[in-house]
Amino acid sequence: MNKHFEPTFDSLRQYTAPDWFRDAKFGIWSHWGPQSVPMFGDWYARNMYIEGTPQYEYHLRHYGHPSKFGYKDICALWKAENFDPDALMEKYRRAGARYFMSQGTHHDHFFNYDSKINRMNSVQVGPKKDILALWKAAADKYGMPFGISEHLGASFSWWRCNKGCDKSGPYAGVPYDGNDPAYRDYYFDNYEHPADGEAPWYTPNKEYHQYWLRCVSEMIDRFHPDLLYTDGSLPFGGHWMDKEGQAPIREQDYREGLEAVARLYNTSLDAHGENRAVYLQKDRRPEIFSVGVLDIEKSQLPGIMPAPWHTDTCIGNWFYDVHSPYKKPEQIIEMLVDIISKNGVMLLNILQRPDGTIDEDADFILDRLADWFRINGEAVYGTRPWRVFGEGDTFVKIEGFREEKTAWTRNDFRFVQKDGAVYAFLMGAAPGEPVVLRSFADQSIQSVELLGYGPVPFRSEFGLLAVSLPDRLPSLCANTLKIR
Repeated sequence: MNKHFEPTFDSLRQYTAPDWFRDAKFGIWSHWGPQSVPMFGDWYARNMYIEGTPQYEYHLRHYGHPSKFGYKDICALWKAENFDPDALMEKYRRAGARYFMSQGTHHDHFFNYDSKINRMNSVQVGPKKDILALWKAAADKYGMPFGISEHLGASFSWWRCNKGCDKSGPYAGVPYDGNDPAYRDYYFDNYEHPADGEAPWYTPNKEYHQYWLRCVSEMIDRFHPDLLYTDGSLPFGGHWMDKEGQAPIREQDYREGLEAVARLYNTSLDAHGENRAVYLQKDRRPEIFSVGVLDIEKSQLPGIMPAPWHTDTCIGNWFYDVHSPYKKPEQIIEMLVDIISKNGVMLLNILQRPDGTIDEDADFILDRLADWFRINGEAVYGTRPWRVFGEGDTFVKIEGFREEKTAWTRNDFRFVQKDGAVYAFLMGAAPGEPVVLRSFADQSIQSVELLGYGPVPFRSEFGLLAVSLPDRLPSLCANTLKIR
């Protein structure tokens, strides 16, 4: 039995990511809850209380004023009546996913499981189903490591707006339902934060820190997750700044976060004799992310990072949104390839309607992913970065929360390696044309195979590797050369 972790930086910085995580490369996320009900995208629970926002205007005209019909009433409308986790998990595995994550709770403080701490949960309200338990059973059935995302740390200050009121119009001065004493436990007694919501991401309220730890501990103890994702940095450091506007790293400020991470790892140690768990958070300072794995939301890194890292993205909006277009399958695949070449792992949110189903466009994406992985999965699973991540003059634009389709050319390649072979992904190559790679100048090339096709002609001379491609390529994008 390996030694247990202590809730300290010194102890938790001994962490290393398990091989299953490094091998999996691609996972799917169910970012799903009551905020899916209006089908109007992310942060609905907040923006419906902010006068003048599109979601407020929609709520006013569709459901009524938030003094009369508040977010608690949205929760009651969530039924998940057509939710079939087994069928979805089978689709997700066929589409290439090798781990799965479910939302445990978003900033809306609604829990997707039978919590003994928070009465506003999916068993007591709305679906009357233990969503996490159902997802975990399906993940276990298909051999998928199971993760939970928690977005609770920011909730206390994020949701202060539910205590406000309109500044104009027929309801000017009428308090929103967040002021209802009967729901103070759900909407939080957070009057200490400004009504306009301009509060720090993490409240300095120590009582709330303890509440967060109790809730996250309940999730860990109940489900023994293989991954735990915090939407933010390790709680609760950084809720105050020094005179230079920086947030110093003081261990006492991170006490609850460190306790939760140690509990996660020790629970895995007790179950398996080794730690197989992964903790994901978003602080890029190595002093912080070394206690787990760095997560970068809807962006990535410019080059190879020595330690594995993680990124989360979505096919459209974070919650189901009838207004939001989806990414094309080609873009998703190209993002994945670029990420794994830099030692990254990618999590993709597949949007669900409030009834639990996915739409035809999501189905189409999953089918195209399945087609691609069927041919190229060998070059994804279990691979590691090569000596360089890529070749060519085209790079993914790295600008926080912006994801654009990259205009690859025939000279752009991304590399990974496994079992003595180098896999070169062709990012912009056209069928029937030769491609020339310059990164193998000092290598003796024995064979070149195009996955899904077979051996292809090649010449290796003058520091160049020239490969002839067939008139028809087997994959819709990012075709792969296996080079020995």
